[in-house]
Amino acid sequence: MKRILLLASTLICVGAAVHMPTNPPKLLTRAAHCLAIGNFLPQLPDRRRSFGYFLDEKSYPREKVIYVVNYAGPRESNGWVFVVFLTEHGGQQHFNVQNNARFVLSKDNFDGVSFVDPPLGGAWTQQHVAMAIRRIETQARFTVYTKDLLAATPSVTCESYTEDLRSHF
Repeated sequence: MKRILLLASTLICVGAAVHMPTNPPKLLTRAAHCLAIGNFLPQLPDRRRSFGYFLDEKSYPREKVIYVVNYAGPRESNGWVFVVFLTEHGGQQHFNVQNNARFVLSKDNFDGVSFVDPPLGGAWTQQHVAMAIRRIETQARFTVYTKDLLAATPSVTCESYTEDLRSHF
């Protein structure tokens, strides 16, 4: 009887650990913060947003690029992707939103991604963005509440190709 109880409690603990949501990484929440204050994120009825991300330090010489995907829903395979350049100086992180696109995962397309609204920059950019989306698809998704995205983040500055977002802090 003790073995059964021990086994049952172990299975419950393991099951709970598997389903416990993990906190999103600060890098992702800070990049998503810049997207939110810059009005890049689409209006969704849910107060929670589903995100994935990939940090690319190889495609652009001496640059760090964060690809951020905001899924249309927690189980959806479509959404919006953003290309955000990151620089760091003296403990401050500077996020510069440089591109965005709307996509859907597609088996019909040779690289598995179809762009509803493609990113600017032509074939090379589309290939890199599609590669990042495929990579993000193999990683965990994170839930972030909209109210948390709008909270001020003192060690972060934001800008975009459309405007300087620093005045929003």
